[in-house]
Amino acid sequence: MESAEIRRRWLSFFEERGHTVVPSASLIADDPTLLLVNAGMVPFKPFFLGEEKPPYTRASSVQKCVRTPDIEEVGKTTRHGTFFQMCGNFSFGDYFKEGAIKLAWELLTTPVEHGGYGLEPEKLWITVYQDDDEAEQIWRDVVGVPAERIQRLGKKDNFWSMGVPGPCGPCSEINYDRGPEFGVEGGPAVNDERYVEIWNLVFMQYERGEGTSKEDFEILGDLPSKNIDTGLGLERLAMILQGVQNMYETDTLKVVIDKATELTGVRYGQAQESDVSLRVVADHMRTSVMLIGDGVTPGNEGRGYVLRRIMRRAIRNMRLLGATGPVVGQLVDTVIRTMGEQYPELETDRKRIETVALAEEAAFLKTLKAGTNILDTAVTETKAAGGNVLPGDKAFLLHDTWGFPIDLTLEMAAEQGLSVDEDGFRRLMKEQRERAKADARAKKTGHADVTAYREIADTSGATEFTGYTSTEGESTVVGLLVNGVPSPAASEGDEVEVVLDRTPFYAEGGGQIADTGRIKLHSGAVIEVRDVQQPVPGVSVHKGSVQVGEVTVGSTAYAAIDVRRRRAIARAHSATHLTHQALRDALGPTAAQAGSENQPGRFRFDFGSPSAVPGTVLNDVEQKINEVLARELDVHAEVMPIDEAKRQGAIAEFGEKYGERVRVVTIGDFSKELCGGTHVHNTAQLGLVKLLGESSIGSGVRRIEALVGVDAYNFLAREHTVVAQLQELVKGRPEELPEKIAGMLAKLKDAEKEIEKFRAEKVLQAAAGLAESARDVRGVALVTGQVPDGTGADDLRKLVLDVRGRIPGDRPAVVALFATAGGRPLTVIATNEAARERGLKAGDLVRTAAKTLGGGGGGKPDVAQGGGQNPEAVGAAIEAVERLVVETA
Repeated sequence: MESAEIRRRWLSFFEERGHTVVPSASLIADDPTLLLVNAGMVPFKPFFLGEEKPPYTRASSVQKCVRTPDIEEVGKTTRHGTFFQMCGNFSFGDYFKEGAIKLAWELLTTPVEHGGYGLEPEKLWITVYQDDDEAEQIWRDVVGVPAERIQRLGKKDNFWSMGVPGPCGPCSEINYDRGPEFGVEGGPAVNDERYVEIWNLVFMQYERGEGTSKEDFEILGDLPSKNIDTGLGLERLAMILQGVQNMYETDTLKVVIDKATELTGVRYGQAQESDVSLRVVADHMRTSVMLIGDGVTPGNEGRGYVLRRIMRRAIRNMRLLGATGPVVGQLVDTVIRTMGEQYPELETDRKRIETVALAEEAAFLKTLKAGTNILDTAVTETKAAGGNVLPGDKAFLLHDTWGFPIDLTLEMAAEQGLSVDEDGFRRLMKEQRERAKADARAKKTGHADVTAYREIADTSGATEFTGYTSTEGESTVVGLLVNGVPSPAASEGDEVEVVLDRTPFYAEGGGQIADTGRIKLHSGAVIEVRDVQQPVPGVSVHKGSVQVGEVTVGSTAYAAIDVRRRRAIARAHSATHLTHQALRDALGPTAAQAGSENQPGRFRFDFGSPSAVPGTVLNDVEQKINEVLARELDVHAEVMPIDEAKRQGAIAEFGEKYGERVRVVTIGDFSKELCGGTHVHNTAQLGLVKLLGESSIGSGVRRIEALVGVDAYNFLAREHTVVAQLQELVKGRPEELPEKIAGMLAKLKDAEKEIEKFRAEKVLQAAAGLAESARDVRGVALVTGQVPDGTGADDLRKLVLDVRGRIPGDRPAVVALFATAGGRPLTVIATNEAARERGLKAGDLVRTAAKTLGGGGGGKPDVAQGGGQNPEAVGAAIEAVERLVVETA
């Protein structure tokens, strides 16, 4: 049975039994604690935590998931993978243990011809929590599983929680016996390789407290409403139904391995080492396509870093298998054709996915060479210092700056006899991740415990946003935090977070920054609002400080935003929509939005593009936008079902989470997007849009920065003033300026070349005298000295080589010259073959000199270059070189 059919049967089975089929959420997690969705229940987490009320009592989904903690193990074993599909069924206060158990057994054991999976009942083994008598009784007496095939396990294996205080409960796992060829009998308690887990049923019935580990925590009591969360691994079931040994031999991965084999000529099963690489390629390329499909682009942090890391591991493993040219395009095509049946959007978005993937491959093939050079230098420096461990910060630099996978660093360092400080590397990686997560949490919550916001939501409900139609209005203070701690009151000078029952303040989201303004209380107290965030869905938290008086919960308030600022932001947001559509018209659908920020009078817009946008195209886009402004198109918003919005062609932003009903902003006949932000009423209100330019912010992602309205006019006015000044200076009309200035620059460049030529000749004139000044040091002709300040590295190198060439070749010679350029000392040292035969190597001499100068350097045995920070140490550096010559010669 193919994977697509397993998925279809799952959803069909549960839909027929009263479950709402919920489409897979994006892999981009709508959760500040997660980079990516890593479990089937993640999209339902707000329901289980009580943050939101579920719109259904029964649900079923097949959720895309990505897990990367054990990424280094992928390929080494056949059990580890990064992407998987989790089939789940969920009950929110509806059926409980008996219902979940009976549904699972029915689907697994119903014959294939009747819509089930057709597993043999006698091959299914059950585990239950050690104290869960009820679950065991249902399996044994209701379902009819023999007692000898039911095993009890402890908290570690059969008790579920989120790892933090909240819902928890026992679970029951269904395991499939693959037969004696996979090991000894005895059930899953003895051998989980033979008895492989395929379905986990979680019975959420308790509330847990604080604890020190997965097994050590307190059970506080029963939940008011019992819930069900189950998960069946689609790939594991496919492995069983397709009769293969492991998930890499299932239909959706084996075809990728076959394509890699076709491209490299290396057959799967030929050798353990090549099998590891083939598995890495298959898993990582599938994961990459799914991530790009959901809007992730390669980058150096967050989920973009995850994508870049796995893509580069896949590319590197293809090189290890013998691939010499680009291969990603064909691998991506294979994945899309394989997964497209389950996720049709992959075919729809094929061009963009291919564009992003090919750009990352091209970028990595370039950095692979540059990173290798950096690694070679780091290895040389480590050995020169007498070490045998490459420092963790060097490995981190290679990984973070050059995109070098750590396993590649480990392998190449080992080839040169070095190990790598992996602990130091991972510590730096952890610090980086923690900083990113802390920043994200701080932005949303101001470091306050989100429990406080949840309690406010439970007590007072969601905040009503009135800002689409009003800029001020009456409200009531329903929640108050002082310095991050819930409080009944706040005084003048306190930093506060205020929750109102209704507000005209827009909370930051969808690329639009938050409103600012004032909240005035009936008592006379005034709060200056600087920011508004939604740390939990639906609750707008106004952050600011008490200017006057005392604020108390329950007080009547009058909230008013900064109207002038809001209007400037609205102009920027509407201009962003126009820019998006104009870019798509010019570049095609691959120019999809990858992010934006709308501020008063200006905006930035990120979009997918494999290369820079030509200036002529950018000019055309700008002209088209301003032509739309002149057409005075009306802007209106409408709330509708998401399916209707899609039918109308509304554009959705990658990474945004949308409900069943969405807000669609339409600008005349030009633009239609899903958007929750604020906008102008007519395009004429924008006045003017000026695109300042575009640049790269990551592989396959470009950024446009622009000005709107008065800010755009002021920019053009300043430009006009500059042009007028240039006209006066060069005595020409505006249209003549480029040619006249280009001519002046050409003359200046020619003059600089003449000066440089004169300086080089002057430096080289000193070569004969320096060669004649060579001192005999233990039979070695040693030339040292400092040339005039301002001599560049290239001229210094030419001079050193010229001096060395003037010394007879049969006489050992060392030439070490120093200069100061730009306030920093530099040195070039050369040795001839006779000197090298006596152990005098330029690289060793340069490192000694550069260390004295407070810097570093390196090079080949015949010529090397270095520099430092302290020009006053040149004399000491010359002495250090002379001592090393004496000691070595």
